[in-house]
Amino acid sequence: MNGPHDLGGQHGLGPINPEPEAQEPVFHEDWERRTFALTLTCGMLGQWNIDEGRYARERQHPVDYLSNTYYENWLAGLETLLVEKGLVTAEELLTGVAEGKAEGYRVPDVDATRKILASGGPTRIQSDLKPSFSVGDKVRVINQNPLTHTRAPRYTRNHTGTIEFGHGVHVFADANAHGRHEGVHLYAVRFEADELWGEEAAGGPVYVDLWEPHLEPV
Repeated sequence: MNGPHDLGGQHGLGPINPEPEAQEPVFHEDWERRTFALTLTCGMLGQWNIDEGRYARERQHPVDYLSNTYYENWLAGLETLLVEKGLVTAEELLTGVAEGKAEGYRVPDVDATRKILASGGPTRIQSDLKPSFSVGDKVRVINQNPLTHTRAPRYTRNHTGTIEFGHGVHVFADANAHGRHEGVHLYAVRFEADELWGEEAAGGPVYVDLWEPHLEPV
């Protein structure tokens, strides 16, 4: 979807002024630490995947998304998923009082939790699926504007790039955001700066990872 999260190449938002990485704390406030832990803990219930989590955050009103801090957006997305998956009700979130007890969900113990955190969530899939593109092929990003989640940035759509290398078959994030576990080929695509930003563009090439359904041959 074309939402407030997809800001690459957009004007009028001011300069980027990040804190130096060596000086930036992992969490600026204790509530951020708690939000991070709560999001991971609820994710271990197995009711959604990482792409569903991203899509839940993206579906906020643009004013809310842009007004929120990073972890406020995480919390908003978590609240959306908890209600949609039936783990809590909107009334429980509003009052902070549980109306009942959620039962029948997988709750990992300490050892299982450590294993989950250590293994992460790999998206690579072993598959004999043949790629449609090879290194050096010219491709164009399909100019599609879906109402749902997509990992194809707006600034790349309808622009031409070159396949730099293939990552193999990975879970297709656009489908995974809706609970469909599909594997397709993922590629690193190289775009020249002037192709994306025009003749006055400065800087070197831009590399974007895109799935096969995002691309068409040139």
